[in-house]
Amino acid sequence: MATSIMTPAGLPLGARPGPRLDHSIHPAGRWVFLAVLVAGLAYAGISITIDTQQVGEQLATGVFLFLGLALLIALGFEFVNGFHDTANAVATVIYTHAMPAPLAVVWSGAWNFIGVMVSTGAVAYSIVTLLPVELILHVGSGAGFAMIFALLLAAVIWNLATWYVGLPNSSSHALIGSILGVGLANQLLAGGGAASGVDWGQAYKVLRGLLLAPVIGGIGAFVLLLVMRRLFREPKLYQEPAAGAPPPRGIRALLIFTCTAVSFAHGSNDGQKGMGLIMLILIGCAPTAYALNRTVPDSATPAFVQLAQRSTAAFERQAAGTAPASADAARQVLTGALQTREVDRPAVYGALGTLSRDLSGRIAGYGALSRVPAAATPNLRNDMYLVLDATKLVGTDKGAKARFTSADMTTIKDYSGKLEQGTRFIPTWVKVTVALALGLGTMVGWRRIVVTVGEKIGTTHLTYGMGAAAELTAAATILLADRYALPVSTTHVLSSGVAGASVANGAGLQARTIRNMALAWVLTLPIAMAMAGGLYALLLAGVRAAGA
Repeated sequence: MATSIMTPAGLPLGARPGPRLDHSIHPAGRWVFLAVLVAGLAYAGISITIDTQQVGEQLATGVFLFLGLALLIALGFEFVNGFHDTANAVATVIYTHAMPAPLAVVWSGAWNFIGVMVSTGAVAYSIVTLLPVELILHVGSGAGFAMIFALLLAAVIWNLATWYVGLPNSSSHALIGSILGVGLANQLLAGGGAASGVDWGQAYKVLRGLLLAPVIGGIGAFVLLLVMRRLFREPKLYQEPAAGAPPPRGIRALLIFTCTAVSFAHGSNDGQKGMGLIMLILIGCAPTAYALNRTVPDSATPAFVQLAQRSTAAFERQAAGTAPASADAARQVLTGALQTREVDRPAVYGALGTLSRDLSGRIAGYGALSRVPAAATPNLRNDMYLVLDATKLVGTDKGAKARFTSADMTTIKDYSGKLEQGTRFIPTWVKVTVALALGLGTMVGWRRIVVTVGEKIGTTHLTYGMGAAAELTAAATILLADRYALPVSTTHVLSSGVAGASVANGAGLQARTIRNMALAWVLTLPIAMAMAGGLYALLLAGVRAAGA
């Protein structure tokens, strides 16, 4: 009978000294996990109750239950995102024995939580702007809720499917594909011209980030490891770790730092995607409490009114006497301009002037956003949204820049910032619950993706230098994307970084894994678009059949 040849470490010859991934969880840990999960959900429910009571908004039982279901699905997306994407951050420290697996996932989850909490919310609203404008304006309608459920369910289904087969896939990719699918379905169902579909300009900006980020990750890690080999000639950095032995203290500190950086960056970027969708759900179900930022101090109102008046004057100078006769007419003009993304026309400037004048008058009359009556809140928010998005387009349009003076453009930019402050905000409790969902998700279900990143990308075992180069590049890329409010894929950035570092270290790549990852990258958009579009059509038909 044949016997296998064993290494001194007790492993079959040629076997990799892989880490232990089968640690049992202490019963107390399960109870703590469950307690934190329940506490987070209770905190969300209590916060909604307090927020609505403070503004005198009473939610019917059915609306409250519907809101709870929608929030559970949105938080479920972030939970799945946690164990799907963050497994990439811990794979390097686990496979270099820098941290044992249970400690690594808890550590990563904690830093994901911190990343979410310090995020600005800019990425959240860059995702939201991809949605059709009329669905955002009427998010509380049946069509608006069909949109939200369709895109969330499609993204979660695809994430779970790719996780089940252990394939590193991007949650960002899946969510953006779902949004694009809903946009296209919205336009097709309306006959093509009666409704807006995909804002291809914004979509191009977002997709460009998703495309360039993994390229930067792969090339960056490749170059960084080559530089490291020049500057740091310690052989242990580039050799397979000894079986079960932790790395030297300095190298271990570096690997833990890079894991921390990627976890923090992932939280600061990916956590925001759920925030934007949760805010849409809240605006639809409880507009009085969440459609406007009622925490803006009363003292900010005079400055807002002054900026609105100065911007109104600037718009009216370019309107060539084409200002609409009423605010309703101005809304129609601006809605059409946002659907076509064409703002450099006198009629649009006239509409901006008319609606801005109306806005400044109403807000000056109320005295502050905190004093806006419940009945007036949805209309005021929609008008502020229309003017905000139109002024942002004016600020980037070449023709508009040629028309307005630099002083006018500065005024319009400042005015846009005030509108954004009043309508695009993230309550603290939303950040906390998303951070908990992402952090807790990191601590479960991570093994499948960890094994793929640690064992199935390169043909050799992950070395200390490879892990550090891949994670440093990934963290820098994601944080840079945060700076420009671009959603990127932690999965694609880090896995391509591992591939680049493997090549730089003189190792090959496992063709099957690379092929499958590339296939997932290519298929995610069309599959997510098809699922979300189909779900939106089905849900919308159900809503209309029910008369909602």
